[in-house]
This record gives sequence, structure tokens and C-alpha cells, in this order.
Amino acid sequence: MSAFRPEHVVRTHHFELPLAPRDAFHFFTPEGERAWAPGWEPRYLHPEDGRATAGMVFTTGHGDEETLWIMTRHEPGHGLVEYSRVTPGSRMGTVRVACTSPAAGRTRVTVTYMLTGLSEAGNATLRAFDAGYERFIDGWGGLIRAVVSGTRSATTT
Repeated sequence: MSAFRPEHVVRTHHFELPLAPRDAFHFFTPEGERAWAPGWEPRYLHPEDGRATAGMVFTTGHGDEETLWIMTRHEPGHGLVEYSRVTPGSRMGTVRVACTSPAAGRTRVTVTYMLTGLSEAGNATLRAFDAGYERFIDGWGGLIRAVVSGTRSATTT
């Protein structure tokens, strides 16, 4: 009998963008993420055209892992999008992005990951993720600001 004990991580961090929330929100849809996330290539299952909507299903792959996603909330008017995700045999959980306006023409982006390991390897991945979380999320902000300022194009890797 295995003594596996799943680890659970909940992390939240934020950054700001020089955009109004309605303009920033698109960057956190699967298609909008292509503009700034190197290697992000969602494959749409439903709807096949990649239209962002609650219930959309897509997959992504990095290295030898495939992750299955479903958009559980899509509320552009409230600046909120949430995904449920599972990387089989490794980890599963949710990703929530909330865009709020701290000042005119600015967006505070708050990103919360809640993940549970599904294996010892998944637990190890979570520990590394946890240790670098703030740097990871700050990286999102830097990449998006570079796209907004025109110093990085969507095709730059």
C-alpha cells in the first residue's frame, strides 16, 4: 500500500498594468495569452473556434505533459476569469484571475492558483512552483507590459 500524501498549495500574487480592466482582461483568456506567453498554444475542443466562454474546454502541452482545462467562470464585466485544470498523474486545481481598477487607466491583476499533487512527482512540481510563485506571476506582468508598450511582439519567444 502506498503512503502517498498529496500536497496542496494556494498562492495569490498581483501586479499592475497600464490599461483599463476592460482592455487588460483579454490577456487572461486562452487566445489572449498567446500574445505574451512563450510556448502557449491552446488546442480548442469546445467551442472549436476558441471563443472565450464559461464551459470552454482546451488543452495545452509543455514538454511531455498535457494539461486539460475548462473555463469555469468568464465574467469580463467584472474582470473575472477562472479555470479548472488537471495535468494527469501530476496535479490538478484552479487558476483565478481578477482584474480591478486601483486608478483610472490602470489594472491590478490578482492571480490565485490552488493546486493539489496527484503523485510524488506532482508534489515535487508543486514545491518548486510554490517557491517561485511570486517571480512567476511578476513575469506575467513584465511580459504583458512589454507587449502593451510595443517592445515585444506576440511572435517573440
